[in-house]
Amino acid sequence: MKIGELAAASDTGVETIRYYEREGLLPEPARTESNYRTYGQEHLARLQFIRYCRGLDMSLDEVRVLLRFKDSPHENCGDVNTVLDEHIGHVSRRIKELRALEKELRGLRAQCGEAREAQECGILEGLSKASNRPKKGRGQHLKGVHGPT
Repeated sequence: MKIGELAAASDTGVETIRYYEREGLLPEPARTESNYRTYGQEHLARLQFIRYCRGLDMSLDEVRVLLRFKDSPHENCGDVNTVLDEHIGHVSRRIKELRALEKELRGLRAQCGEAREAQECGILEGLSKASNRPKKGRGQHLKGVHGPT
């Protein structure tokens, strides 16, 4: 299949597929005489695996480790357990951060119980005050999730 067909079959953007190829996550596809990439079912299966892992919020480095073991099925999978244990720890920390974020947002929301002129909005006032305070580990609660800050 061509890259557009692989993209459609895996619900993945063409540029993402090319990126995964450049990163070495997807093996380089064969080429036709006219230099078009041609992908097989093995590419689709691997891409679906990568996408599922990414959906579990795994980093590309974590996915690389897992793929290394998929490519070497007779190796001991102890490192796979380690990757997953570390990722579970990461998820647990994020959950704590998200709960703190929710608490902060609920506190802000409580500062403005009814619609009024924006100059009197308790939420905007609270955000302004908070933005002028020195950072204490805040501001990167979900680093990279919302794009560049």
